[in-house]
Amino acid sequence: MAPFTNRPGSEQRFNVNLSILFTELPLLERPAAAAAAGFTAVELWWPWVETPTPPQAELDALKRALDDAGTQLVGLNFYAGQLPGPDRGALSLPGEESERFRANIDVAAGFAASVGCKALNALYGNRVEGVDPRAQDELALENLVLAARAADRIGATLLVEALNRPESPHYPLVSAEAAVDVVDRVNAATGLGNAAFLLDIYHLSMNGLDAEALTAVIDTYADRTGHVQIADNPGRGAPGTGTLPLQDLLDRLRKAGYEGWVGLEYKPGDRPSAESFEWLPAGARAAR
Repeated sequence: MAPFTNRPGSEQRFNVNLSILFTELPLLERPAAAAAAGFTAVELWWPWVETPTPPQAELDALKRALDDAGTQLVGLNFYAGQLPGPDRGALSLPGEESERFRANIDVAAGFAASVGCKALNALYGNRVEGVDPRAQDELALENLVLAARAADRIGATLLVEALNRPESPHYPLVSAEAAVDVVDRVNAATGLGNAAFLLDIYHLSMNGLDAEALTAVIDTYADRTGHVQIADNPGRGAPGTGTLPLQDLLDRLRKAGYEGWVGLEYKPGDRPSAESFEWLPAGARAAR
């Protein structure tokens, strides 16, 4: 696997997603493991998949683990149901799941504020059989407005992510255009302007976009992008395990003006996560 080069002007700000990497370890040991691998920035899906409102002691323990490791949390999902698992978010699901999302908003924002995290990702949720999609979209907008206002109170960005249809066939946001349309509607409803697109190169490629089409998405939406995530395709492995020209695409993002974080959201394969970073020179792992 060829490492990424440090071409002039191509430097990226990488962080490790601790919900897909280092999962061979207990949650509270993962920040230190990421730090030992040379990373100083991390992100997380909502770690407590069973509850939107974990005990304060568990929140405090995670904060201590991040602080003790010297790792900065730069991205956090709101409660999204069983993820990994069958769920793809809760905010557009009528009834109990929507209520759980609402109960989580202030908890997630409060935790983010306590650790200086400035990006909160709100997964839209699957379509529900027998429910009018328009009703789900109305509920989603209501909940996203609440989440955007909570994010604004802590100086954070609300992220809206496009997933991919093959792996998430019931998720309605499976293109950049669909996700950015939701971003626009949230910003119009709040007037805050703090909602942004989460551009996941793996998900977009799984929707059939080739390198040329991915480049077009980057050129069109780089200025609307609040966070980027990567994995190679096929396989959702580390860069170099598939066929995506990830360095070229990230270089294009830089040239288009994106200076934010690039989350490593890939599967390490049949090896410890610490061995899956040979593609990235050690000197490029710490936050800059």
